[in-house]
Amino acid sequence: MHPWGKWGRNFVEYGVAAAQAALADAGVEWADIQFVSGADTIRNGYPGFVAGATFAQALGWTGARVASSYAACASGATAVAAARAQILAGLCDVALVVGADTTPKGFFAPVGGERRDDPDWLRFHLLGATNPTYFALYARRRMELFGATEDDFAAVKVKNARHGVHNPNARYRAEVTAEEVLASPMVADPLRLLEICATSDGGAALVLSSMDFARRHGQADPVRVAAVSTVTPRFPQAVIEMPNFATDSAASVTGGPAPTFRQSIATAAYEEAGIGPEDVDVAEVYDLSSALELDWYEDIGLCKEGEAEKLLRDGDTAIGGRIPVNPSGGLSCFGEAIPAQAIAQVCELTWQLRGQAGERQVEGARVGVSANQGLFGHGSSVVVTR
Repeated sequence: MHPWGKWGRNFVEYGVAAAQAALADAGVEWADIQFVSGADTIRNGYPGFVAGATFAQALGWTGARVASSYAACASGATAVAAARAQILAGLCDVALVVGADTTPKGFFAPVGGERRDDPDWLRFHLLGATNPTYFALYARRRMELFGATEDDFAAVKVKNARHGVHNPNARYRAEVTAEEVLASPMVADPLRLLEICATSDGGAALVLSSMDFARRHGQADPVRVAAVSTVTPRFPQAVIEMPNFATDSAASVTGGPAPTFRQSIATAAYEEAGIGPEDVDVAEVYDLSSALELDWYEDIGLCKEGEAEKLLRDGDTAIGGRIPVNPSGGLSCFGEAIPAQAIAQVCELTWQLRGQAGERQVEGARVGVSANQGLFGHGSSVVVTR
């Protein structure tokens, strides 16, 4: 990884640094890479739209095949899926996945000018729904349905800050108290400044290969990608889980109750990996806000609906607890570098399964799951095992 922050430099610099670190970690030369899978950034000009080729050029043209993926905050998982598919299809033995971003100050805004048929433009201009606005709507829903409190939301931030202080790649590396969280400025009621992730610069990269290639290069017991889920929502949804204006986009409707979108993301990954949530030792989830982390506990099956607060209060999701969540510190400590974050989650899970996470190590971790979500219907979950 390239450390998260507000460096203000070209995103390619972060991606190249992460890629070179991943190659060195894998013991693989750049010239050996047969496929480059780039996760796109749409706020950094044309090079961001063709990230695969951009990173391949920056590392030095070798004739490797490339692909570029955009799926909003799930872009990194889609890039992983593209590279994994090439390997499983026998079209290549080893691939490099890279995502990096340079972000503006303040909230993310719509891209592409005044596009009145664009749902992203519409949610800002018709609803005033900046990202923290709908984060707050999720939080209010949780308070209404399950009795979550502002103290619970603050406790999530306190936990993640305690984890992130030990992560050299995190942007924010300082512990905070619940009192400090609750004294920070209100941004979108009930969420305060310290409970909402920042926008950040950063980069992350992975080397993926076939098992045969890994073993030939000295990896006797590599971390395995057991599943990648990039599912879309299913109609009808029990809950509208994205700032969209339509829920009737189905040509056909199957019978029976459908899981919510976020539930289906992890469920598909578990089914592909042949495991259940009870098998998971460590999780990295998409904490755009501290309140949203609580929703993810339920969505990935760590507890039943309405029980996330108890899981948190009992200390189960802290390092040393039954099922640590976001030992990296999460977006709470990193912020959003959109194309890199799903890849960064897999980096953290890999270090955890290798036993290389230092003071944030989850002891005995053998199975990890990530959960992420891109706006307007992009799922993102990766299961890794050892």
